[in-house]
Amino acid sequence: MELEINKYLFDIQQSILAIESYLGEQRDFNIYMSNQMLRRAIEREFEIIGEAINRIEKLDATVPITSKKQFIGMRNRVIHGYDKIDDSIVWGAIVRHLPILKQEVTALLDGDMS
Repeated sequence: MELEINKYLFDIQQSILAIESYLGEQRDFNIYMSNQMLRRAIEREFEIIGEAINRIEKLDATVPITSKKQFIGMRNRVIHGYDKIDDSIVWGAIVRHLPILKQEVTALLDGDMS
């Protein structure tokens, strides 16, 4: 796989690990909602993830990431519609899409997928 794509995959992996670190073991929507700094930090990581996926898509649209459009769309909403961010959608992405993305990115970096 192209070196530049690997760099973006690594950036995605680091952002996922950062989100997991921010949330800790206790994944609680109420804690997430009550902490503005936590929400903003996670939103920033989603910006990075979405931008990295967008760049990968431009380099090679065949890279197998199943929720590409959703992550790119979330990035766009966070950046351009910061005043209309739906925290339940962000939380849903954390719970449903992030674990799958983590598996896919890890597999791509390990060379298990192409």
